[in-house]
Amino acid sequence: MRSAVFVLSLIWLVSGELLEADQDASVPEDWILVGRVGSLEEVELTFALKQQNVNQMEELLKLVSDPDSHQYGKYLSLEEVAALVRPSQLTEKVVQNWLQSHGVKNCHTVVTQDFLQCVMTVQVAEKLLPGTKFHRYRRGSNTLLRSTSLYSVHEDVHQHLDFGKGISKGWEGARQSALGFHLGVTPSVLRSRYNLTAKDVGTATNNSQAVAQFLEQYYHPADLSEFMSLFARGFTHMSAVERVVGTQGSGKAGIEASLDVEYIMSSGANISTWVFTNPGRHESQEPFLQWMLLLSNMSAVPWVHTISYGDDEDSLSDAYMNRINTEFMKAGLRGISMLFASGDSGAGCRHLTKERNTFRPSFPASSPYVTTVGGTSFKNPFKLTYEVTDYISGGGFSNVFARPGYQAGAVDAYMKSVQPLPPQTYFNITGRAYPDLAALSDNYWVVSNRIPVPWVSGTSASTPVVGGILSLINDQRFLKGLPSLGFINPRLYKLQGKGLFDVTEGCHLSCLDDTVEGKGFCASPSWDPVTGWGTPNYPALLKALMN
Repeated sequence: MRSAVFVLSLIWLVSGELLEADQDASVPEDWILVGRVGSLEEVELTFALKQQNVNQMEELLKLVSDPDSHQYGKYLSLEEVAALVRPSQLTEKVVQNWLQSHGVKNCHTVVTQDFLQCVMTVQVAEKLLPGTKFHRYRRGSNTLLRSTSLYSVHEDVHQHLDFGKGISKGWEGARQSALGFHLGVTPSVLRSRYNLTAKDVGTATNNSQAVAQFLEQYYHPADLSEFMSLFARGFTHMSAVERVVGTQGSGKAGIEASLDVEYIMSSGANISTWVFTNPGRHESQEPFLQWMLLLSNMSAVPWVHTISYGDDEDSLSDAYMNRINTEFMKAGLRGISMLFASGDSGAGCRHLTKERNTFRPSFPASSPYVTTVGGTSFKNPFKLTYEVTDYISGGGFSNVFARPGYQAGAVDAYMKSVQPLPPQTYFNITGRAYPDLAALSDNYWVVSNRIPVPWVSGTSASTPVVGGILSLINDQRFLKGLPSLGFINPRLYKLQGKGLFDVTEGCHLSCLDDTVEGKGFCASPSWDPVTGWGTPNYPALLKALMN
């Protein structure tokens, strides 16, 4: 199952120019306008201040992530990252004076000092940002506050901000999982397929891993305990999360949250696990950004994070995505591995006109600074056989981000060897290609609300499985005094598939039109934009990543 967090921001109009000109500000048809928000109701706005040394940070990330570099694994602390990117004194002064001149004093920042979160009344917010008009919208039992109108800030402030985020939740809830029939994937099935023994569990005291939850998705401790008692037999494991960061809701457990926690803790068995929970209904800004702010304010965080949420690239502004990329770079500099699900829509499809379609890449899956996980299925659904492409596995080429150097050779080889490719009008041939690797994503067993649930599928399943396996490798590295894997893509592509089962059969879905007829890209030997380099062979991958 893949969840969708559609980030729709307030749009900035500055001296006749839009700071987020490419941002879609339309209101989906299924959200109903309730009315204007009261002038004394409080809102919280988040302002992203211009950072310093972003180019230098990118170069540093390449060095600490490249195994051929003498700086490999020499990560920075949060405080060292903060010293590198902290906004200039002029930026801090201009933005603070602007806020204070409007009576905005209830603000707090993070360790890196490149975000400001400010609470104010709607009346003050609409004066601070001329043109804004806050309204309340409803869909079913969910409500949110939203301003869809253009608004302005003075040009002197504009040059010191990347973007501003207001109280705009994702319009959509979690997507339903793709359903199919199978005897069912369980931890024992995964351990058999990926060659994990009963001894392959965590023992290092300084190791940790995490999942992040949004859209009012919560896990229940009782579900986790029952899942482990039912399905995690034969190997040492933990049955409780060590720490929840944020506020757990009191409603029913979500399939997504249950899936993420249960499978990172059974794959990365016996490793301390955190849950970052960001309930959208109770937070006054988009929860994905809230999670990034938490990481920018915590000196000690887990080494591996897996996230099963994403957006269509075209639903976000370039300014927003570029800034979030910077946040991913900051994490990589600290030795943190960020894994994102590739999505469950294959290559995707965007209808431009009646006669023209194009594939639809997903973000953060398309970010050059995260490791993106695709999905596979067993060739024989009733046996532990080799894997083929799961037709829903997200993959393709970014329309926003250029292809990073670490993957240029692999992607070029695919383009030359696989024919025919979809027409080039459907994808950006020079874009960042994803996913980077994959795992089984079809027909999992999950315990949710004390009930064992079969047939749960999607890259939301494969992502925590890969995350747990990387945590086990971190564990062995820590025991030998080595640093964490951190941002693994440069090393992964240098391995050229070593330590992974190559997936060479199957294609994923795309546009249902007369040109591509529902077919996107296809798997092939070595890297491909459906399953990346393939799926983990734990002992071989461990050996490759311990050198």
